[in-house]
Order: sequence, then C-alpha cells, then structure tokens
Amino acid sequence: MKRRTFIAAAASATLLPSAAWSQARYPQRPITLYGALPGGGIMDQHLRFLAERAQKVLGQPIAVDPRPGAGATLAPTLLLNAAPDGHTLAAMTVNTLRYPHYQTSNYEPLKDFSYVIGLSNFTFAVAVLADSPWKTIEDLIAAGKTQPGKLTSGSTGHGGTGHLVLIDIENATGAKFTQVPFKGGPDAIQALLGRHIDFITDGASFAPLADDGRVRILALATETPMARFKGVPTLREKGIDAVGWSPYGILGPKNMPADVMRAIHDAFKQAMDDPAHDAFLEKFIQLPWYKSSADYRAWAEKYFVDIRPVLAKAGLLKQ
Repeated sequence: MKRRTFIAAAASATLLPSAAWSQARYPQRPITLYGALPGGGIMDQHLRFLAERAQKVLGQPIAVDPRPGAGATLAPTLLLNAAPDGHTLAAMTVNTLRYPHYQTSNYEPLKDFSYVIGLSNFTFAVAVLADSPWKTIEDLIAAGKTQPGKLTSGSTGHGGTGHLVLIDIENATGAKFTQVPFKGGPDAIQALLGRHIDFITDGASFAPLADDGRVRILALATETPMARFKGVPTLREKGIDAVGWSPYGILGPKNMPADVMRAIHDAFKQAMDDPAHDAFLEKFIQLPWYKSSADYRAWAEKYFVDIRPVLAKAGLLKQ
C-alpha cells in the first residue's frame, strides 16, 4: 500500500504541477531579453540596469540583446516562434501597437504576446545644436514656413512618437519639415551632432547633451514644464497640442504560464524598487510607468483602439 500510494502521489504531481512546482523549475537556463532600440541608448541601458538586478532574483543570467529595426517592432516579432517558457522575452514600445494600423504586419499585438510588466515612459523634446541659428521654437517654426521642407528632423522611425510630435507641430503651425527616420535615439543624436540633420524630435537621448551644453532644447513635448530644464517651454505653452507619449515594457510569447509570468514580473518589479532606479530615471528624465501584467494588457487593449483616430488625423492609416 505504501508503494502504491507513493507512485500515485508522484504521478499526480507530474500530471498536475502546482505553481510552486513550476516556479521551482523556472528558469532552467539563461534568459534572453531582446531590446527594441539600438545598443547604448536609454532603453538598452535601462534594460541592462533592471536585468542585472532581476537575474539575482531569478537565479539565471539575463542577456539583453538589442534588435532594433522595423520601427522598433523587430524585437517583439522574434517572440512569434519562441517557446512560451519564459526564457525568451522582448521589450515593446508603443510602435508595436501602432504599426498594424498603417502597414501590413506579421503579428497581432493583442493576440500574439503575453504582457509581463510596464517599465517606463520616454520624455520627448524638440532640440537643436547649441550653436544653431534657431534660438526658440518660434524661430524654428518660422524657418519651416519660409522654407517648407528644407529643414530636416530626426526621429526614431516613420510613425513613431517623434514623427507624430512633428506632424502635430506642422498641423498646428503650417510649417513643413522633412522627417528623417532612424533606428533609435542614439543614431538620431549622432546625426544631429554630425550636422547631418537640423533638429530632433526625440525622447530622452537629448538630456545628457543638454546638460553639458551641446544641444539646446527649444520646447518640451511634455504635459508640464520640467524643473531640470528651467525656462524651457512646453509645446502646449506655445499653443501646440503635442505631447510625446511613448511608454515601454516587457513582453513574452503568447500563452505563457501564469506562474512563469508572475516570476518574471516580480523579479523586474523588485529591480524597479531598487532606490538606484529612481536615480537612473532622473538622469535620463525617464518617467516611471510601472504596470502589472493585468494592467499592462488592459492598457494595451485600450491604446490599440484609442490610437487609431490619432493616426487617421496624422494621415498614417493604411489604405
């Protein structure tokens, strides 16, 4: 009887693993986290900061692997053929929710991914080189009216947040600029520093350069002014209703087990609770944007619907 009872109990445990049993088996090997933007940028640094701390909780290394491209949607698409075992993750920007509205995509954002945790939100601004002839946002707009299409603006891809901010500026003022898409903020910044473009509508990458005097911020695409950049107006204060909204978080393949998702979420949440995390966000003027797994999915479902009329107004919907 004792032998039969032992065998039955073992079989039951094998067929019906508990959450504790599953969590004890995860992770079984190193974890790969694909970054949606180029290496060396704000997102890449942020993911590495968090991964360094989360891997101590999970007990396995987390390798951050930047995979920029396709307007920051390449990284999430790498999950389409990945096993839902929690060993392959990807960062997602809002572009993943926008792109299916205006181009043919090989994924459905609300069906093909597991939403694990929301991390942060980029701060956007319009910035020029410190020695630029345009001292104010009014100067830049005036130039965009007198020489329509001549001035070039760098942003992180067609239809990205920076591009939408630029379209809002054009629609509100009548100025016309030429958008130059890049894979990420670092590339746009380097183009600006190399004088290959005239200005940027970008997120966060401008902050350290503004601190050391290499770029001048003409206007912030934020809801309110920022004490760090005293005297710099928001676009709204200049009568232009343009706010850069670009949060990001971590996805997994669809159908991830709840206990595995919870383990990943909890490890990264613990990393976000590190006091050093606040200092990191402050350095790059990143806004905190923690979302639980349930809240992240709920936000994505709402945003996917809400962004469509915005893209329609910008003339970006696919025909």
